[in-house]
Amino acid sequence: MDERKLEEKELLTVEEAITLFNLSRGKFKRLIREVELSFVVPYGKQQRFIIREELIRYLSKGEQENLINAKFKNQKRLEA
Repeated sequence: MDERKLEEKELLTVEEAITLFNLSRGKFKRLIREVELSFVVPYGKQQRFIIREELIRYLSKGEQENLINAKFKNQKRLEA
């Protein structure tokens, strides 16, 4: 079976979303645990899936800067 690229998947695991959008693991997990969001789909007792298109809309409203991985932030600052 062919594995689809993350950019092509409609539903992502939390880890896939973190990787695809270069998000801070702790901040993102805290956000989806504490706030009810349209892009989070609960599955079973603890697992959650992320609707990629909904997450893109959420991040495009300026929220990505708050969730971005600190390593990436530092790298961008050093390059400037």
